[in-house]
Amino acid sequence: MNIDQLLGVLKQTPDFMSCVTHWHTDPARPARYAPWPYCVDQTLPPMLQKRGVRNLYTHQAAAIEASARGEDIVVVTPTASGKTMCYNLPVLSAILKNPNARALYLFPTKALSADQVSELYELITLLGVDIKTFTYDGDTPAAARRAIRQAGHVVVTNPDMLHSGILPHHTKWVKLFENLQYIVIDEIHTYRGVFGSNLANVLRRLLRLCEFYGSHPQFILCSATIANPKELAETLIGRPVTVIDDNGAPMGERHVIFYNPPVVNEQLGIRKSVLNETMRVAQMLLLNNISSIVFAKSRVQVEVLTKRLKDLVRDPVGNSGRVRGYRGGYLPSERREIEQGLRAGRIDTVVSTNALELGIDIGSLTACVLCGYPGTIASTWQQAGRAGRRQGTSLTVMVASSAAIDQFIVTHPQYFFSQSPENALLNPDNLYVLLSHFKCAAYELPFKDGETLGGAPGAEEMREYLEEAEIVRHVGDTWHWQAEDFPASEISLRTAMTENFLINDISDPAHVRIIGEMDRFTVPMLLHENAIYLHEGVQYQVEKLDWDACKAFVRRVEVDYYTDADLNVSLSLLDIAEEQENAAWGEVKVTAITKLFKKMKFDTGENLGFGPVMLPESEMHTTAVWWTLRDEHAALFDKDTLQNGMMGIANLLRIVAPLYLMCSPRDVAVSYQVKCPFTEKPTLILYDNCPGGVGLAEKAYKMRDILLTHARMIARDCGCEHGCPSCVGPVGEVGENGKATAMRLIDLLLEKGDNHE
Repeated sequence: MNIDQLLGVLKQTPDFMSCVTHWHTDPARPARYAPWPYCVDQTLPPMLQKRGVRNLYTHQAAAIEASARGEDIVVVTPTASGKTMCYNLPVLSAILKNPNARALYLFPTKALSADQVSELYELITLLGVDIKTFTYDGDTPAAARRAIRQAGHVVVTNPDMLHSGILPHHTKWVKLFENLQYIVIDEIHTYRGVFGSNLANVLRRLLRLCEFYGSHPQFILCSATIANPKELAETLIGRPVTVIDDNGAPMGERHVIFYNPPVVNEQLGIRKSVLNETMRVAQMLLLNNISSIVFAKSRVQVEVLTKRLKDLVRDPVGNSGRVRGYRGGYLPSERREIEQGLRAGRIDTVVSTNALELGIDIGSLTACVLCGYPGTIASTWQQAGRAGRRQGTSLTVMVASSAAIDQFIVTHPQYFFSQSPENALLNPDNLYVLLSHFKCAAYELPFKDGETLGGAPGAEEMREYLEEAEIVRHVGDTWHWQAEDFPASEISLRTAMTENFLINDISDPAHVRIIGEMDRFTVPMLLHENAIYLHEGVQYQVEKLDWDACKAFVRRVEVDYYTDADLNVSLSLLDIAEEQENAAWGEVKVTAITKLFKKMKFDTGENLGFGPVMLPESEMHTTAVWWTLRDEHAALFDKDTLQNGMMGIANLLRIVAPLYLMCSPRDVAVSYQVKCPFTEKPTLILYDNCPGGVGLAEKAYKMRDILLTHARMIARDCGCEHGCPSCVGPVGEVGENGKATAMRLIDLLLEKGDNHE
């Protein structure tokens, strides 16, 4: 059955349609073309015609012309719209005109780097010219590195390698820095939060070195659709940019279905499991031979779905390669093999975390299934864009979980389809981030008196602080590096945690092999001793976790359950930045520890028991906003009612905050305490879920009344009587009066007497 036939059958299936809250159809759209710009080298159009490219889309021509005028540009068009041409053609033209010209390509992941390099190789091979393109990352052999530094016309790398492998060793890269003409940064919408704030400072360091070597490179940036591409691009590079967003690429007919699992308990507002319903939809596509990608939100969900779908298609000799899992933690060779299998059409269904959300070419997939709302409108469209990449009809089914934000989206489809995608928020001047890169910049080149890092504030104070710490030395008008350590090695651009844990399979003691890796933050939840670690649908039991050596030892087992654990988090106050009425914001310390894990049955999801986790706690300093309830208002409620009401407001803020702060739900955390240790009153706390914060808590403080007002509106407009997952939370959590109490508490928090803003 093809996709058009299946869509016809689904529309006639009452069971399926009763769960559909909205069916959105975008009609097919033809391509719009533009003539070849005069600035493109004349050898390129005939070469591209051999690849079937006879004309450029309007946005490709506009990008190439703007680059030729010397402008920094950001190209903002959907997935599979040919953004690669927008930077490959200007770069190839520049190198053909001047063989000494150099270009630096930055991609957020190694997978994307490898994918783009292969496309560039194809173009260069067809041209028949000697343009050397190399990938320079952690997997590059030492023997190849010298050749790349000397001869690479196009150096393809990632921000992490630029930060720690290129900039600190710039004296070995003189040829690149002296002749750098273009810096290409793809997928800039991924550079938000702490990662984006770090990259902006890496680029400040890069431009400082370019100035030292006498080059003045242009930027070509590319992004999926977000609300503020110009603001994001200009914050990243610190220069004005021209936005190219008039998409001329064709698009096939696209269907987006919002699917809300049926209610199984009316009173408690509990719905069927999102995992089981996603499984049903994915199974239907798989059995009808419709190639699809399933996006899940966690590693555990990916592995559970992969195992169940593999069991469905296993042949008599046990092969199930038609279904594959894909997530962080798989070894690079395994991920490349899966990507090649997708491109070649050997894989029918791939189950992935958002690792495949980026623009890696994964061939011609027809359908996309989302296990829960991805958290942002931008991510939802980006994931949906992974299907229908070769035109033709495509289908996206978003299966909602009972999480409040999922329920808000599926019951307010007009919000989703009319709202612009989110702003990507970052804060390069975050002191936590800036000081680290200031140290790196001082190591790379001495600072002169009065010199800043890309115009960042506080340079003088930071130099004096580093002098006091005996990291730099002031001689005449110059500040020299004097410490022994290598500062870039201490900073991870993506998280506060630097070292990954290696996962060793000891099923056969004679052949111990590494099967995966995991970041330090996730280890306590998924790799504690006695955990069931899932990898490509295969179960392993963790026999030993060596925390100091960053190693886990696992053994293959056959059991009908998996394990999951929760973090316990506590907060303490470090500093108050601003305080007004019953709200404040400032710095807090977040302490996290995992104490228990639970065993969950594969097929039913029922709880089979608990076990202890014996691991050290982790700490993070970040920024937070908090609301406190006055004593006379708290006295109006008994302790249990107060706790239920505050839990309800916390649930509402988890829905509202990502919508107003334009961030992913995982970028912020909301906590409540009936008696908070640092305010000694009932307190609601919202904090940035990354070290140092990226400005979300400060922004929330400035719009605190708007957040509370919108939270109350969601509770008021929800159709439930006493509470449900779409608003304050199910009655089982917040009690019979949870909804009414939460609304009353919000009214009290908004009371300000004469100083009402």
